[in-house]
Amino acid sequence: MLTQAPKGTQDLLPQASHRWQRIEQTMRDTCALAGYREIRTPIFEHTELFQRGVGDTTDVVQKEMYTFNDKGNRSITLKPEGTAGAVRAFIEGHLYAETLPCKMYYVACPCFRYEKPQSGRLRQFHQNGIEVFGAKDASVDAEIIQLAMKLLEANGIDGLRLTINSIGCPKCRAAYLEKLRAYLAPKLDGLCKTCQERFDRNPMRILDCKEDAGKLTDAPAMLDNLCEECADHFEKLKGYLKALGIAYEIDARIVRGLDYYTKTVFEIITDTPDGTPLTVCGGGRYDGLVEELGGPATPGIGFGMGIERMIMVQDMRGIAPEAPALLDAFVVTMGDEARMAGVKLVSALREKGVKADLDHAARSMKAQFKYAGKLGVKKVVVIAGDELEKGVVKLRDMDRSEETEVSMDEILGKF
Repeated sequence: MLTQAPKGTQDLLPQASHRWQRIEQTMRDTCALAGYREIRTPIFEHTELFQRGVGDTTDVVQKEMYTFNDKGNRSITLKPEGTAGAVRAFIEGHLYAETLPCKMYYVACPCFRYEKPQSGRLRQFHQNGIEVFGAKDASVDAEIIQLAMKLLEANGIDGLRLTINSIGCPKCRAAYLEKLRAYLAPKLDGLCKTCQERFDRNPMRILDCKEDAGKLTDAPAMLDNLCEECADHFEKLKGYLKALGIAYEIDARIVRGLDYYTKTVFEIITDTPDGTPLTVCGGGRYDGLVEELGGPATPGIGFGMGIERMIMVQDMRGIAPEAPALLDAFVVTMGDEARMAGVKLVSALREKGVKADLDHAARSMKAQFKYAGKLGVKKVVVIAGDELEKGVVKLRDMDRSEETEVSMDEILGKF
């Protein structure tokens, strides 16, 4: 067990790290263009934050959180998602008193959920996400959707389908829930146990049930019961998406799995090679969450996308980005004096911005060349006793198998 990662976790090995770095850098670059700044929050929070923020009726809170008491007997939870922590930081940091909107993003945010590990689902996973506070117009809804699609496409995940819905606000949702319960009540005995448990506290989630959704195709839709404000917001969102040239489908069954959502909810879907649809990004508005957690009334919206799931899709499509060259130069030495000169040369090359290294395993010259070849290094500098006395080195082009003599004073200019 000591040499096996815990179930539902995985290592990021050095030979794969460039793929994560590419996704992370794309996130940073894309967000910077739109005026977003990075936020980093702790990997654990007080449990109450998620009970109140995510919702104590959700599967996440009821079944999936890693919760424990610390040595001070405080209930602590490893964060299952990124939004609640960002809202807490927004309130605690008094960011609401600064110029709004406050636009932030997080990169490779570690999240933890205790669920059965399966393809695309881990117990420790990492999310890239965006949160915007203080922007009530639907233009920002369209903006973050566009950013999400650009991020996915920049990482080779295309063929995307955007589905949108509005789940209203507390004002119009209350009347809708009465209609929905009246519709569901006579059918309740035929629904799964989870749906029966949701009937009183969170009936909208029943419409999202994978087991029972097919039995409820004629259920009343929230879209048909929106108040004037929510309906107007949804119409504006559709208009902004059209203006941006973003195609969308309306899916009245999207409710998302967390209680804090209001108005806009959306999912971005792609197809796996066997034609199975896969959600690669989801998000929406949470206009009441800041106030619910003790801050001033402040509209909010955001999304999250899992890095592991993005990499899984890349693997399915055979589009993994090529790893960059590990080194630009390798210095081969023979003898202690030559090795001392090699150490100095490697340091000078690195100061110049050249990725360089030399042998640290006391190999023979032949083995050093073989090692450089395995690394794919294009240029090898050879320092040996005879050349060192003359103040020169040999520069070998590994692709052409050509070797030239260069003075020690001029070797840096060759890179």
